[in-house]
Amino acid sequence: MPLLLHIDTAVTGASVCLSDDAQVLAYSANPAQRDSAAWLQAAIRDLMTGAGRRLDELSAVSVSAGPGSYTGLRVGMASAKGLCYALGIPLLTVPTLKMMAAAAAPADGLLCPMIDARRLEVFAAVYNSKLEELVPAAPFILDENSFSAQLDAGPVTFFGNGSAKFRPLLTHPNARFAEVEADARHLAPLASAAFAAGAFADLAYAVPFYGKEFYTPVPPKTG
Repeated sequence: MPLLLHIDTAVTGASVCLSDDAQVLAYSANPAQRDSAAWLQAAIRDLMTGAGRRLDELSAVSVSAGPGSYTGLRVGMASAKGLCYALGIPLLTVPTLKMMAAAAAPADGLLCPMIDARRLEVFAAVYNSKLEELVPAAPFILDENSFSAQLDAGPVTFFGNGSAKFRPLLTHPNARFAEVEADARHLAPLASAAFAAGAFADLAYAVPFYGKEFYTPVPPKTG
């Protein structure tokens, strides 16, 4: 069975998980997102030591690859790639929204994880009960007609830290809202399936999926 290390730093906080194939062996989390970079490497070391395993026993590393926090995604991807380069093992990248959907499954109808992207914008996607992507991950500006086609077809469960601002806009009878906590443990079954299928990322070119272009505003000139 493959020994897999899973890293999630995409949305709020950070977490790491060690699994034997899809079975979770050990888990650690840090809720403070700003501390992710300082916390992560020590957490991986302690996780492996506590489980009585060595880094050179790992078969692959998986990482939650976005969308999400720009800084968090860079921290997670850099750490995962660094380990894979050093150990000569494959990298597995898992969409963050799919990881969130895995945390919510099973559910009645469709699943729509949402990540807050400020104001009335969210990163979202829609999955069926088999975690097949029906609406690709993208930024959406929410209004009362958002996801109307999916809602007209049946129940849709909305969740994630972006869903709270959608609730006041939505009166459709097929809308459901749920509290779902996703973390590195929910990467385990997805990464295990990807490992079995040989769906490895290109280690040299793998980058996070930010969802939209990152830019730093230029301050206005004064004087």
